[in-house]
Amino acid sequence: MAILADFKAEKPTWCPGCGDFGVLNALQRASVELGLDPEEMVVVSGIGCSGKLSAYFGSYGLHSIHGRSLPTAQGVKLANRELTVLAAGGDGDGFGIGLGHFIHAMRRNIDITYLVMDNHIYGLTTGQTSPTSDAGMITKTAPTGAVEEPVHPLHLALVTGCGFVAQGFSGDIVQLATIVKRAIAHKGFSFVNIFSPCVTYNKQNTYEFYKSHVKKVEDDPTYDAGNRFAALERVTEANALLTGVLYEGDRVTFEDGHAKYSTKGLATQEHTLSDDDYVKLLADFR
Repeated sequence: MAILADFKAEKPTWCPGCGDFGVLNALQRASVELGLDPEEMVVVSGIGCSGKLSAYFGSYGLHSIHGRSLPTAQGVKLANRELTVLAAGGDGDGFGIGLGHFIHAMRRNIDITYLVMDNHIYGLTTGQTSPTSDAGMITKTAPTGAVEEPVHPLHLALVTGCGFVAQGFSGDIVQLATIVKRAIAHKGFSFVNIFSPCVTYNKQNTYEFYKSHVKKVEDDPTYDAGNRFAALERVTEANALLTGVLYEGDRVTFEDGHAKYSTKGLATQEHTLSDDDYVKLLADFR
């Protein structure tokens, strides 16, 4: 059985205090608690500080191009359903250039987990306004304050029909590890938005801000994670500052929706053509 050390690879080079350290730690803990094997996992990341996650997590990994972690991760899962596949990225990567992929991934419902490290800023490129930057936020590209309405990822996920919607905070690794564990175990597309403070370029959405404003849904005995519309209402009331599993429901996965789709990965299937099939194939091209 794998231990925590098995899920550690390169030494992270994030800025000291970066929220992404907490995300990496939570993913490692969740993987151990689920009894997963590093050799049976794949993490596909996008571009940005968060994109380095695939190099720091001790499994197979692929550092994809900007905004394309989701289509790549879906392709990996479809090629081998036996793998545990995760996609990871930041708010700029996922809700900017990758927003279209996010919507279709939720609609398609392939069995992967998507972790977004949302720091409300472009960190790698030194502090520009991101898709989730709050209106009025002063950044390098908005010196008088952002005027655009930010993307609301939780609302988007809930109304698009995502089967698992959760939000965590990298300053609470215990809760975050539990959320990630449930997301991986969920059958279908799982989305986890994570408040992951950028200590270098975002002085507004800090650890102190989240610690004083975020509320955990598990502390509310009336919260119903099985009611999508109630979840949408509660998220709206709380200005999206809720953490925990916000919604979970059952949907047929893309893989199970295709009756003849093999449960075995392509690498373990027999692909040799019989002599008769070979003759028939050649005949089709004459």
